[in-house]
Amino acid sequence: MKESYIKYYSHSLGRDIEMLVYGDWGYPVLLFPTTMGRFYEARDFQLTEAIRGHVESGHIKLYCIDSIDRDSWYARHLHPGTRIWNHMLYDKFLCEELVPYIQRECNVGKIGVAGCSFGGFQALNFAFRHPDQVAHLMSMGAKFNIRSFMDGYYDDNVYYNNPPDYVPGLQNDHLYQMRIVLGTSEYDFCKESNIQMSQLLAAKGIPHWLDIKPWGEHDWPVWRDQFPHYLNGI
Repeated sequence: MKESYIKYYSHSLGRDIEMLVYGDWGYPVLLFPTTMGRFYEARDFQLTEAIRGHVESGHIKLYCIDSIDRDSWYARHLHPGTRIWNHMLYDKFLCEELVPYIQRECNVGKIGVAGCSFGGFQALNFAFRHPDQVAHLMSMGAKFNIRSFMDGYYDDNVYYNNPPDYVPGLQNDHLYQMRIVLGTSEYDFCKESNIQMSQLLAAKGIPHWLDIKPWGEHDWPVWRDQFPHYLNGI
């Protein structure tokens, strides 16, 4: 399985963002790491190995991106307003720089996004904020309410990055065309968050699949089982 290292300079962030890319061609899927995870996390925890067949067959081209969680959500040394603003810059980098680059490279109109745990939140939040850029969303073991990161601080940026707040008011036809998978498991401490998100989507008539595995906890063995299965739907 071909692995390529990329250092992408972001003008929005004013820094390099590192990535590992798997495959030469195939439908592009952008994978976000877990809490404060790095771009090589999926390789280290064998998630990329679990989808080797999808990559080697040319079905999927996987982009494993770095996070900036230490400067945004988990930067407790910064004011909450600065934390959420830094995330907004990361979102701008994705929306205006990286995703258009991937779209051009793979000659597609929309991409897929995925993530485990906090990466699942990142994937869902990006997909719902920019549904015109995303055709497939696959979250695994994610929790979607981020108010606890803000220490009581609240502004428009918090609102528009907290899916339980903004999803009820979403109005975008692209959402009804998106393939949405909410993956969790019976003993996942994030299961209830996925059930609640499913209820919000159902109330709006947005098609989605809430997949609750009858075994497993909030851990990599569950996600290694789920991810290749979800990619079969692309």
